[in-house]
Amino acid sequence: MLRALRSLYRLFQMARSAARHGALSPFEEALAGAGLTPVVLFFIRVIFGRPVGDLRPGERLANALSELGPAFIKFGQVLSTRSDLLGEEVAADLAKLQDQLPHFSSFEARSTIEAELGAPIDLLYLQFDDVPVSAASISQVHFALTTPDAAHPEGRAVAVKVLRPDIELAFARDIDLLLWIAEVIERTQPKLRRLKPVEVVKTFAATVRVEMDLRLEAASASELRGNFEGDPTYRVPEIDWHRTARRVMTQQRLSGIPFDDGPAMRAAGLDVDEILTKAAGVFFHQAFRDGYFHGDQHPGNMSVGLDGAIQVVDFGIMGRIDKKTRYFLADMLMGFVEHDYARIAKVYVDAGYLPASQSVEDFTLALRSIGEPIHGKPLAEISFARILGQIFAAAETFEMEVQPQLLLLQKNMLIAEGVSRQLNSHLNIWGLAQPLIEQWMIENRGPQARMEQAGLEFIHAVERLPAVMRNIDRLVGHLAEGGLKLDPEALKVINRTGSSWWLWIIIAVLAAGLLFTR
Repeated sequence: MLRALRSLYRLFQMARSAARHGALSPFEEALAGAGLTPVVLFFIRVIFGRPVGDLRPGERLANALSELGPAFIKFGQVLSTRSDLLGEEVAADLAKLQDQLPHFSSFEARSTIEAELGAPIDLLYLQFDDVPVSAASISQVHFALTTPDAAHPEGRAVAVKVLRPDIELAFARDIDLLLWIAEVIERTQPKLRRLKPVEVVKTFAATVRVEMDLRLEAASASELRGNFEGDPTYRVPEIDWHRTARRVMTQQRLSGIPFDDGPAMRAAGLDVDEILTKAAGVFFHQAFRDGYFHGDQHPGNMSVGLDGAIQVVDFGIMGRIDKKTRYFLADMLMGFVEHDYARIAKVYVDAGYLPASQSVEDFTLALRSIGEPIHGKPLAEISFARILGQIFAAAETFEMEVQPQLLLLQKNMLIAEGVSRQLNSHLNIWGLAQPLIEQWMIENRGPQARMEQAGLEFIHAVERLPAVMRNIDRLVGHLAEGGLKLDPEALKVINRTGSSWWLWIIIAVLAAGLLFTR
């Protein structure tokens, strides 16, 4: 009861803020579901509402979330990756949420660093800038110069990320509120259950938990850096592990030109088309070669070094795609290129994504409606990210669940396409990656690759055989001891026949399951 009253009061504050920004509609059903009458909604709208100007719904929602504080700003940023829930326009507006919040004092930042690293700040950094260069919803960043050591006798220029004081408690309170709202919506609004609000909030909570341990973000940066070791086209800052802890992360400082600033690149003597070619290659390598990609590659997190290398920071949101899903994506996109929609539908069936209750023929027709309009269009006019979004929307219509990682990938594709067209409207960034894509397809999805994959799967099954036989031996022993209980009717049949053939059928079925379950 206390939780409900506390949540209702906070919900009222949220609705008041939303009303001021003309973004109340998302709250109306939740408020009604919580038992509040339309009179209350009218009261909120009349008392707190005001003209909001000519703004889109997504822009109004973004403004309201900004006013509500750090947890809601972060929630809006996470929601911006779920175009399947909100639509592309609202998701794009939420992705523009400003992350420049009021910074906390340098005294608090210094105190956190000293407490986490167990040493006076003067012994850790030769110089520490008290004014942060950025202040985000969870942390802020200060520039510093490390104290000299053998590797860096003059010190090293670094960026120091520090968590906000008491941010964990603040987020815990707001996540509890969001979870309560989601539970109310699922109980009272059946038509909104398909949006899985409780699952969305839990996913958000898991994301925030990772971001609040800066050691995990540092590990993400380290893994991404390792994937591009020796590649001069992509630069990930090196982590200073001696000056990194749960609430503090120190990394190499990178300086460069904002990724969307074409004139500055040209003034520095850089070839913009060459930069875009590198960007296409980097994106492809992350998504398909490594299956591990930076989940928030927007111009604010990306820059270009004076040597032409693409540089990236902020590793709080990362995505993984397993090899099976990468093969699924490749086969699906190949089907679109070849206008073979029946093949694409078969890919969905083979992957187990299309429910048995859905018509394969109808799904094939839906895929054709997506692919045919782009047939014959110049590459520069085709948005593969939007095509992927349409495919995901069709999948939802046919009651298929889309992996959040693929939605995150699609969001990054949209950003990449938008920036590339801003820099050169005549280029399609995926066309630049075509040689890499073709080579990868030959190596991984060509006839020889498929034969090699089948051979590896056979070898894997053979290697499992001894373990399977041991499991069968244990199973037989378990059966002999009466460990398996059968249905009484089945036992009557067995007793009437007086045969043990059923035992061997059970063993054979279980053995097959153990052998072919990977």
